[in-house]
Amino acid sequence: MSGTGACALVVLRCHGLASLQDGGRRGHQRYGLSPSGAMDPLAMAMANTLVGNKADETVIEFGLGGGEFRVEDGDVRLAVAGAMGMVACDGSPVIGARSFVLAKGQCLTIAPPHRGVFGYLAVAGGIGGASVLGSRALHLRAGIGGIDGRPLRPGDRLDVPADPGGIDRAMPARPHDGHRAIRIMLGPQDDHVSPEGWAVFLGEGLTVSHQADRMGYRLDGPSIAHGGKGYNIVSDGTVAGSIQLPGNGHPIVLMVDRQTTGGYPKIATVVSADLRRLAQRRPGDAVRFAIVDLAQATAAARARSREIAALPGSLRDVAVAEAECLGGANLAGDAVDALASTP
Repeated sequence: MSGTGACALVVLRCHGLASLQDGGRRGHQRYGLSPSGAMDPLAMAMANTLVGNKADETVIEFGLGGGEFRVEDGDVRLAVAGAMGMVACDGSPVIGARSFVLAKGQCLTIAPPHRGVFGYLAVAGGIGGASVLGSRALHLRAGIGGIDGRPLRPGDRLDVPADPGGIDRAMPARPHDGHRAIRIMLGPQDDHVSPEGWAVFLGEGLTVSHQADRMGYRLDGPSIAHGGKGYNIVSDGTVAGSIQLPGNGHPIVLMVDRQTTGGYPKIATVVSADLRRLAQRRPGDAVRFAIVDLAQATAAARARSREIAALPGSLRDVAVAEAECLGGANLAGDAVDALASTP
């Protein structure tokens, strides 16, 4: 069956924090509401591109998890990207960075990832439902978006379009460069760190702690020494990627569900192009920072935007991709390494 009729994607089970996400809701930070949205916009864009959607269409985001889904009322075209384990359709592995059709009554199983954190499931035509302030993205602490302000849970039925037809598409794998430093810009309160503290911060001893979620990633390791100005400031605005340094000297990198203001010094900011790379670091993974200037950060952001815009041009027919040996790496399990290589 194909066409444009409505089908249902039924959640049989899901692991970790599985939620609906998209490009986020913009223009509301002055009211204290951060944008939310996908933790890895590039992986979201890849999954959406594979099924013919716009890059920021609503997807299912998994955090350190996977799930099982059944299609009802028709056939549905799907794709996965980011940090995923084995992907199987009725027990048969889905190989490569590709789209595929799940037929009526079939089950899709996505195993938890071997590496990385966030993975994405996209549906051709998007996932139905009402938006809140222009977005379906779940903001858990605000209780908006998602499914009635909550994550997915077994028994949920998601309205999705039937398979629009066409052929399966694949995307080439990318080389791994997961150990490259996370780029940062200093400030606005970088003078709240002592020279000795900066030496520690830019060294090799920091790791992602288990206190890491969509709001912020706390970093473990040696304490970062404050300078003479201490650690209390008058609360001011934050951005995604702001690195706060509280009194205990253990930095916190603010992520997409962050608070919009804060009273700890923001000693640096992760450049927007690299925040998704940090998001894919698991608890215990090492984190190393490198300072760049505004021109370099701007160039990286523009390069990322161009890369996302160019994704449709990288698509190949699955048969052609397999013939060119481009389908050898399973995007569902290994793509987070490949994604980490992009600037």
